[in-house]
Amino acid sequence: MIKETIYNIPVTKGSVTEYTAKPRLKRDAWINKSTQHREQVASLVDLYVEEKFSQKQDPVMDFMFTYYKLSPSKLKVWTPGAGVLLEDADIHDDIVSDNYESFGSGEGMWINPASFPQKKVRGTTWILALLEATDHRNPTLNCCGMHEWAMVYEADEIRHQKFPLRLKREEIRDLVDSNPVVCSHFDAFRFFTPEAQPLNAVELSRETMLENEQPGCLHTNMDLYKWSYKLSPWIPADLTLEAFKMASKARVLDMKAGPYDLRSIGYEPILIETEAGRRLYKEKQAEIWRDAQPLRKQLISCLKYILSHHKPYQLEPGS
Repeated sequence: MIKETIYNIPVTKGSVTEYTAKPRLKRDAWINKSTQHREQVASLVDLYVEEKFSQKQDPVMDFMFTYYKLSPSKLKVWTPGAGVLLEDADIHDDIVSDNYESFGSGEGMWINPASFPQKKVRGTTWILALLEATDHRNPTLNCCGMHEWAMVYEADEIRHQKFPLRLKREEIRDLVDSNPVVCSHFDAFRFFTPEAQPLNAVELSRETMLENEQPGCLHTNMDLYKWSYKLSPWIPADLTLEAFKMASKARVLDMKAGPYDLRSIGYEPILIETEAGRRLYKEKQAEIWRDAQPLRKQLISCLKYILSHHKPYQLEPGS
């Protein structure tokens, strides 16, 4: 079975907003949601976990659990997010962690938004500012995945050494030199080779992320998963899972259009060195952007809700 049929699952349209719209869940409802969440995550990651025991490498899913730090077992844990009462829940229920507290006179358990740690307010304020700045911009869809090629440009060592490069060193040089490198995402740019960084249209830094992030970028959209799980359990697990699915889909595109030949593990390349390949990449990139838009807006809404229960933190310019 080709792995892409397992991992490249479309984002569920409209599901996340519906999940977070209900302030109370009856016991049967939240138990069912928890069970369904765990089973859905298992269907996505259990094969990968089994293969890791056999020392198999997969640059797509390895990235999802190494660059992104949430383990498969933690991804399976369901949380309703802040402000949702789980009726008739108590401390003996499996999903109840230290972040839950009793609600009313024994009505159930909830994650009180006011319990969000004050030490996280500054970082969360910055994440919200980044998400809103990105959301207000039009997508740019002209990078054609050149960021992955810039990571092997004139490189003596490559990251995924088990897999061969699709093009020879001099062909990679010609490809990068003859195509615009317009990466807008610092956490991709910082992995460029020293020779490739000056070729980028903009010199990126951590301090200028608020100025440069744009919603067409694959890695910017993948990071919606990172921001979601970093703020768990105050963020609904349904949102985190949708972001994981979208990020996995984006990572597939990232690697198929990249310099590594991954046909041995079921990923047919997108030949961005050809006009047809660049056109296909743009179409797929636009799909990721459309998948990411409702997730970004929902995450913005969640962060605003959490921060509304805390003293505002004013970001300094460049912070």
